[in-house]
Amino acid sequence: MKPRGLLLPIAAPSGTGKTTVCRQLMKNDDCFVFSVSATTRAPRESEQNGMDYYFLSRDTFEQYIRDNKLAEWEEVFGNYYGTLQSVLQAALDQGKVLLLDIDVKGALRIKKHYPGETISIFLLPPNKAELLRRLKGRGTDDDKSITIRNARIPDELKLGEQFDYQIVNDQLDKTLKEIRNIIKEYYKK
Repeated sequence: MKPRGLLLPIAAPSGTGKTTVCRQLMKNDDCFVFSVSATTRAPRESEQNGMDYYFLSRDTFEQYIRDNKLAEWEEVFGNYYGTLQSVLQAALDQGKVLLLDIDVKGALRIKKHYPGETISIFLLPPNKAELLRRLKGRGTDDDKSITIRNARIPDELKLGEQFDYQIVNDQLDKTLKEIRNIIKEYYKK
């Protein structure tokens, strides 16, 4: 019998490293699959439709909302972001660990709607100075975007207290080991 799947939403303030963590988890273990989110924002230069996001028009996204095709959705920085119900169900049915690189509120909605199949992880930066360095180092945000993202941090940290686990992402290898240990404990139950 195939083991049950697991939803693993990973949220964090922008620049904390959740995308890097997700990529590294998938690198050497095929039990992990990545949840490709839907968004109405324009793709960045290196992003591909269906790989990084499903890039949808605003009208299409709003139709998905009306048709209940989204497990969660949120409007962030003037754009919609959401998770397709079909992606979650496929991972659960296939016994996969679905990594959701997701907004804090979206992660909490997944946890609420799928309580028995979800472990939520909130990544914390080592400190605010390091977070700002990482955010600027990405080169994907202008100063205005960085200011907006920084303004959200206190609210995100407060909501992060509702997650099953909080992990300080100061050393990538240590963070990955902690997450893998959490998953092993889940499957022992």
